[in-house]
Amino acid sequence: MRMRICLPAFAVLVAAGAAAQDWPQWRGPARDGAAVGFEAPATWPETLTRAWRVDVGTGYATPILVDGNLWLFARWGEEEVLYSIDPESGEVRWRSGYAAPFEMISATQRHGPGPKSTPAYADGRLFVHGMTGSVTAFDAASGEQLWHVPGSPVIPLYHTSASPLVHEGLVIVHVGGHDDGALTAFDAETGDVRWSWDGDGPAYGSAMLFEFDGVEQVVTFSQEHFVGVSFADGSLLWSRPFTTASTTTSQTPVLYGDLVIQNGRGNGVTAFRVGRGENGWTTDDVWSTNEYSLHMANPVVRDGVMFGLSHRNRGQYFALDLESGESLWESSPRQAENAALVRAGNVVISLEDDAELVVFEAGRAGLEEIRRYEVADSETWAQPTVAGNRIYVKDVSRLYRWDLR
Repeated sequence: MRMRICLPAFAVLVAAGAAAQDWPQWRGPARDGAAVGFEAPATWPETLTRAWRVDVGTGYATPILVDGNLWLFARWGEEEVLYSIDPESGEVRWRSGYAAPFEMISATQRHGPGPKSTPAYADGRLFVHGMTGSVTAFDAASGEQLWHVPGSPVIPLYHTSASPLVHEGLVIVHVGGHDDGALTAFDAETGDVRWSWDGDGPAYGSAMLFEFDGVEQVVTFSQEHFVGVSFADGSLLWSRPFTTASTTTSQTPVLYGDLVIQNGRGNGVTAFRVGRGENGWTTDDVWSTNEYSLHMANPVVRDGVMFGLSHRNRGQYFALDLESGESLWESSPRQAENAALVRAGNVVISLEDDAELVVFEAGRAGLEEIRRYEVADSETWAQPTVAGNRIYVKDVSRLYRWDLR
């Protein structure tokens, strides 16, 4: 059986001649937290050099970078705003926004009014998913708003954080509320709905595109399930019950070889295979472990090992062998409440929520801290963007560029 990760359309930018360090969407070119083309320095510097810092407003969206252009999605007042920023100087080239007023519930006050979804770039357009569930397309060069689909009056309990998946002219994101949401494919040029699956409401994680037995599938967590939906027409192919202790999961699915890696708070980590038989699609567990569990932190994979931050023991780094599910090692507890991980060459870069960027040498034998840097003035919950010798960091309200020199 043939299984593979399907790279969205913009992932071929590298092959088409764009810079290898482009970061066009959530978690990088392949949505897996891997920094393409990064080469770790022989000796990491004592400090990073701050090139610039700019006030951009609130939110946890990752800055995206394509062919020397930098964009960021944030909130300024009652608007959700998309910025085009000169990566050399930090100057704002243009800003384009739309009205997005809403009231937060008390449980979300600490993390502010967002937005929490990272834009996606494809074919000269930028696509964003707002906190009220709206989906909007912008011209990447000018900031002109091309189309806008308003959000639902009923939205998930903790609002929205799923980042759009763009592939072959479709913008795919789970919109709507717990009971009436739909995984929806919008036409990238017009915003028209091409298909939708309304079997379950949205979770907070972002979808992936995998191929199983020659069939492209949108794989994502929903309100109470882990599902595979046909990319061609939105029909449900397979479904597994899945709920977490924190209402719904915020994880991005992981594919290792032919194993789908399922994780979410309180549910440990499970690997399963997707197959197709006479009676339809099946999902068969290969291994499962309850030793570790991930809450909001997404893992990265290198050489058959998954590195992650478990929410247990006040934050604990760990490594699992993905062939067997065997625990390889775990760090001391109380590392961080949350960490955004990037695999960069032979190191793992972890942006912890207390504004510390930690560089680790990570392998099967263990974890060795190389350097630790202060990189922001407030909490850091967004994924960093690692590009060449530059690292872009978004804190609560500012964007920074740090250089390795």
